Amino acid sequence: MTARLRAMATGVLAAALLLPLQAHAKIEIAIPEVSDAIQTNVRAFLSLTRYAERDDVTDEVMSRLQRRIVAETRQALEPLGFYDPKISYDVKHDGGTWKVTIHIEPGRPVRLSEVNVSATGPGANDRAIRELIEAEELKPGLRLNHGTYERVKGNLVRVAKNEGYLDAKLTRHDLVIDRFERRATVDLEADTGERYLFGDIDIAQDVITDEAMRRLLRMHPGDPYTLDTLLRTQYVLDDTQYFSVVDIESGDPDPATRTVPIKVTAEPGRKHRYAASIGYGTDTKVRGKFTWDNRRVNEDGHKFKLELLGSSIVTDLTGRYIIPVMDIALEKLEFTGTLRDEELGDTRSKRAEVGAGLTQVLGRWQRVLKISLAEEETIEANNDSSTNFYIVPSVTYSTLPSYITGGRRRPYFFSAELRGSPETLGSDASFLQLRLKGERIFNLSELWHLHLRSELGITRIAAAADLPASQRFFAGGEGSVRGFALNELSPKDEQGRTEGGRNLATGTVEFVRDLPRNFGVATFFDIGNAFNEFTDPMLERSAGVGVRYNIAVASFGVDVAQALSESGRTPRVHLYIATQF
Repeated sequence: MTARLRAMATGVLAAALLLPLQAHAKIEIAIPEVSDAIQTNVRAFLSLTRYAERDDVTDEVMSRLQRRIVAETRQALEPLGFYDPKISYDVKHDGGTWKVTIHIEPGRPVRLSEVNVSATGPGANDRAIRELIEAEELKPGLRLNHGTYERVKGNLVRVAKNEGYLDAKLTRHDLVIDRFERRATVDLEADTGERYLFGDIDIAQDVITDEAMRRLLRMHPGDPYTLDTLLRTQYVLDDTQYFSVVDIESGDPDPATRTVPIKVTAEPGRKHRYAASIGYGTDTKVRGKFTWDNRRVNEDGHKFKLELLGSSIVTDLTGRYIIPVMDIALEKLEFTGTLRDEELGDTRSKRAEVGAGLTQVLGRWQRVLKISLAEEETIEANNDSSTNFYIVPSVTYSTLPSYITGGRRRPYFFSAELRGSPETLGSDASFLQLRLKGERIFNLSELWHLHLRSELGITRIAAAADLPASQRFFAGGEGSVRGFALNELSPKDEQGRTEGGRNLATGTVEFVRDLPRNFGVATFFDIGNAFNEFTDPMLERSAGVGVRYNIAVASFGVDVAQALSESGRTPRVHLYIATQF
C-alpha cells in the first residue's frame, strides 16, 4: 500500500470512530412548574431517567426513549389522582448533552367522594386500630393518592397483627374510580379475628438467676401477644447491661389454643466496664470523667458504680451500690456515698454525704423515697464559712419515660420533690423545700413544634444563711436562663457576689422547626432568676437561636443566646442536651 493510500485509510477510520463518539451524549431532564411530588413520580416512571447518566445515548436510542415520554408521564400522574393531564415535551441536542423539558398541565384531579375504613371482630375497638381509622388519611374531599390508599390498606392488617390479632385479614378492599366525574370511592374493611396470647416462655441464659430474668420480662404466659411488648422486653434486657446479645424469637402460633410460644436467648456481657472522657463546656471549661461499672456483682443482678468527675467548678467522687427489687428493670434500692467540692456562683460547697433511696414505679409514675446524711462546709462569697450536719429525708414523684413504659411517646414531663432537714432528727438547722419541674411539647404541625419549660423552687427557713450552699437556688446556663453563665443569677452581697437564693422561678418558650436528616433549628425566649422573696423578684430575660440533632431518645445541639435585660452583654454559646419524655 502506498503512503497516500495508507493516509486515506487512516482518515476514513478516524472519521468512522469519531462520528459515533460525537453522537453519544448524556440526558438532562427538566419538569418545570409542577409540585415536587409530581416531579419525583414522573422521574421514577421515565425510561429517560435510567439513561440520564450514561454517555452512550445515540440518536437511535434517544428516538426510542422520546416515544415513551407521554405514556410514561401519564402513568406517573395517575397514582397521584391526575387522570386527564396535558403533556408535551421539547428535546434539544446541545453538544454532548440531550436536554429534555417535559411540560405538564395536571388538570383537575380525581377526589375522594365516599370513604369507608372500618374493622370488625374482637379487636375492632383496640386503641391502635381505632387510632389508625380515626387518623383520616383517607377522607372525602382529598385528592386521590394511590400510595396513601395502599398504605392505609396495608396498615389495617399490619397494626392488627402487631396487636396480637394474627389471623387478621382484609374482607373488603375496593377502590372505584370514575374518571369522567373525577371522583373515587374507597371501601376498606378488616376482620381482626381472635387475639393471640403469649404461650410458654423458654429462657436460655446463665447470666442471672432464672427468677431475676423472668422479672425483667415485660410479658408472661397468658398476656395478650403484641409486637410492642416484645420490643419493650428487648429494650429492657439490653438496657440492663447484663447481656451482650439478646435474641427474642416468636414460635409458630397455635390456632387451637391461640397462643404464641417465645424463646429468649441471652449471652453474658462484660462484667466490668471502664470509661474515661474529656470535654469542654462554656460554663465548666475543661472537664473530665472516669467511671468504673461492675454490672453484675452477683447472680441476683446487683450493681456497683464508681464515678470521678472533675472540672473548673466541681470535683465529685460518688460510689453507688444498686440492688434491683420487685420489677427489677425499673425499681431498685440504692446506697450512695459522695465527696463533692463545688462552686455555686461565688459560693462554695464542700460536702460528704451518704444516703439510701428506694425507687418504685406506680403506674406511669416513678417515686423515690430517700434519706441522706451530710456534713457540709459552706464558704460564703466573703470567705466566711460554716460547717453543719444535716439529715435530709425526701420524696420525689416524676413521670416515667414513655419508651420504658411502652406507651405512646408523651408530650410532657413533670417532676415534684419535697425535701427537708428537721432539727428534731439531729440536723443543725431546719428547712423545708419544694422543687417543681415541667415540660410540655405542642405539635403545631408536622414540622413545627412549641416547647414550654418551667422550674419553680420554694424554701422555708428561718434565715437564708442557715441554708447549706448545695440547697440554695441559682439560675443561668443551659436548661435555665441562657445568655447568662451557669449559676450566675441569684441574690448578691454588697460587693455584687452571688450567694444563692431561697426561691427560684424560670420559664422557657421555644419554637422548633424540623429539618431533613434529623436536624432542626430553634428560636427561644428564657426568663427567670433565683431570689429570696417572691414579693419583688427581678426576672432576667434572654433570647436566642439554636441548631438541633435528634436521635431516638435524645436531642443534641448548640444554642447562641443574648441577654436582653442587661445591656452591654455579648452572646453566649450553650451546649444543648435533652432526653425525650
